[in-house]
Amino acid sequence: MNPLSNPNVLFLIVLAVVTLGYTWSCAVYPYRPCRSCRGIGAFRSPLLRAIRLCRRCGGTGRTLRAGRRAYNSCLRARRSYRDLRDRDRRDENR
Repeated sequence: MNPLSNPNVLFLIVLAVVTLGYTWSCAVYPYRPCRSCRGIGAFRSPLLRAIRLCRRCGGTGRTLRAGRRAYNSCLRARRSYRDLRDRDRRDENR
């Protein structure tokens, strides 16, 4: 019996490869073009043709990707937990 003949195992392997690929992609390219301004970072007003900055990206033309945003929030949670743990240890040693 070959384990690769089972469709569930094959699906899990493909899912793991896609997940690792997306994780690598978010690590290498954390930003994507802004959806609102299409990566330009500015708009032209219809009347006077004045230029104004995009609200969503702040004029940079880039926004964080969803995977990178999730990674950053997990990293912040881990740091805050570690800081709380270290603070409790310092309080116990006094």
